[in-house]
Amino acid sequence: MDTVANPDRTALEAAGPASRPDPIRGTARGRSAVPLSILDLAPVGVPTTPGEALATTTELAQAAERWGFHRLWVAEHHGMPGIASSSPPVVIAHLAAATSTLRLGSGGVMLPNHAPLVVAEQFGTLEALHPGRIDLGIGRAPGTDQGTARALRRTSGPLSVDDFPEQLGDLLRFLGDGFTADHPYAEVSSVPHGQAPPVWLLGSSGFSAQAAGALGLPFAFAHHFSARNTLPALDLYRQSFRPSEVLDEPYSMIGAQAIAADTAEEALDLARPMALSMLRLRSGNPGRMPSPQEARDHQYSEVEQGIVDSWLADAIYGTPESVHAELEELRERTEVDELMLTANLYDREAKLHSYELIARAYGLPGVA
Repeated sequence: MDTVANPDRTALEAAGPASRPDPIRGTARGRSAVPLSILDLAPVGVPTTPGEALATTTELAQAAERWGFHRLWVAEHHGMPGIASSSPPVVIAHLAAATSTLRLGSGGVMLPNHAPLVVAEQFGTLEALHPGRIDLGIGRAPGTDQGTARALRRTSGPLSVDDFPEQLGDLLRFLGDGFTADHPYAEVSSVPHGQAPPVWLLGSSGFSAQAAGALGLPFAFAHHFSARNTLPALDLYRQSFRPSEVLDEPYSMIGAQAIAADTAEEALDLARPMALSMLRLRSGNPGRMPSPQEARDHQYSEVEQGIVDSWLADAIYGTPESVHAELEELRERTEVDELMLTANLYDREAKLHSYELIARAYGLPGVA
């Protein structure tokens, strides 16, 4: 039987280790001062199916690679009918097979839901299949409600993140040089084991920021749903940073809600369903992503309107020119090394058009 070469592996082996791209720092393209990346949750709308949502995510990954975005991440969420990205390793494997140069990763894997050895083997396998293209972003939140979290962790007891530092340490050792001789896992190995994907710590507060700094790891902050904590967390990361084998200086990225359309009115119409979806999630009633019409027709109480207005105030939406200007202001204010844009629009055409408009505004090289 003839063997078929893996283009990712073949290209890297031919180039040699010295010419491999930096596993963390991206390349700024077009008129952008920093690399631009994408976070997608494969949102499922009322008239769509999870399969259609994942197909749109795949199409977005292919377009993002063509336009010149640096990476695309998917995030682990459970028990949410409006999000189809409950299994990042599976989605990443599919996206990697459909692309050839785009970095792909998790934003993130919620480590308390999983045995560290399982995560190490999943992402070790992804890295072996697609060397030099995989990122492992780690979060410590459950990414779901408490009942679902208990089912994931196979426990009926109280939930806690107190074990996260130990779990993270185990994960890093499984991916790295293993455990000391006196450790209970001294004889346990993660297989396949080779070049490990870079580990990022994700957060929306100061805990992961400080941990990432102390370990000398890259840090990604969820500005898109915790904007008021962005600057304090970034400051804490930079102050806590200690050089490591991974990084000699801090490398930070923030996720920003960014929606572009041909007119400001249309962009607001696209943003409102996301705000309503977040309102329902916070009210303990998650569902499929509503349509713009449903968001327009919804009867908001005074409290609900306040929550929606607050969400919209932290989001960036409008014409390509205004979105570009606001993103640049955010980048300069936060001094981050990379921007990760997110626009969880379930409408295929609107989503692809939004990212293409932003790519054009930044002059990315792959936009005709």
